[in-house]
Amino acid sequence: MAVRPDETHAQPLDRRLAVAPMMQCTDRHCRAFHRLLTRRTLLYTEMVTANAVLHGERDKLLGFSPAEHPVALQLGGADPDALAQSAAIAEARGYDEVNLNVGCPSDRVQNATFGACLMARPELVADCVAAMRAAVSRIPVTVKTRIGIDDSDDDAFLRHFVDTVAERGGCSVFIIHARKAWLQGLSPKENREKPPLNHARVHRLKRERPELEILTNGGIQDLDGVEEQLNHVDGVMLGRAAYDHPWLLADADRRIYGETNPVADREAAIDGLIAHARELHAAGTPVRAVTRHALGLCSGLPGARHWRRHLSEAARRDDAPPEVIAEAFARVRTGVRMAA
Repeated sequence: MAVRPDETHAQPLDRRLAVAPMMQCTDRHCRAFHRLLTRRTLLYTEMVTANAVLHGERDKLLGFSPAEHPVALQLGGADPDALAQSAAIAEARGYDEVNLNVGCPSDRVQNATFGACLMARPELVADCVAAMRAAVSRIPVTVKTRIGIDDSDDDAFLRHFVDTVAERGGCSVFIIHARKAWLQGLSPKENREKPPLNHARVHRLKRERPELEILTNGGIQDLDGVEEQLNHVDGVMLGRAAYDHPWLLADADRRIYGETNPVADREAAIDGLIAHARELHAAGTPVRAVTRHALGLCSGLPGARHWRRHLSEAARRDDAPPEVIAEAFARVRTGVRMAA
């Protein structure tokens, strides 16, 4: 199988670890917070539809800080021309990768005929990817998908999809959620939890298609799980585990990349969070824009419940000062001392 590599990207992205695109979660403030904890992990935006890129508030939808690099834009859509234009805009905006969503099972996405339902139309996905690749000159175009949909749920179906998109579209990087999607009858949340995980199918795909870069996603809870998966695939994408328990990212640079972690302890992370909140506050953005993403930062500590409660209540106001973060962490310290 001939696959043309992404020779246009001078320094290939290191995708050993990534944080998944999550709707209502991985906005620019979430990514800024995660970047305090890890310099190397690849971060993804929420999914943005191609039509929104072309016709919406582009600065609001696509804006990001240079500190977020490496950062990828995930696009949703099924029109090759619209996706190509959006990919070109993403490259001009400075994104390091553009990713096509072929995994979201929500009714809204299906009604627009994109997301996971596109697995049944691999030729169209290939055309979309080819058009996107032709529109960019420096960044890779990747695909995030599932292992199957509905009753199309075997190795042959997944191989046919991947082979078609690789050969016809030129895609060499696939991020695979190791669950199939039920297009009817399950909510998006249920589709993240109920279909059984089958990472072994992703592992087999990597063995059978070693020339492709394959990442696995789904149900991996910690860095131990990441390291185990890296024995079989090229990279791992963490979703809810990284969002709900972000402190696990604070040891990612050391364990996954063999580099020094950017923060030594939670107190250093809190200092960085407060500094970011002060920037937001000075610009007129409520501090809850970032604190809502940090509710899990103290998970596992005796004062974690006080941290969550104080941030949820004290940061609710538009004029809440950044100091509410320090107040919340003081309650954590109290809980730790009492537990000791």
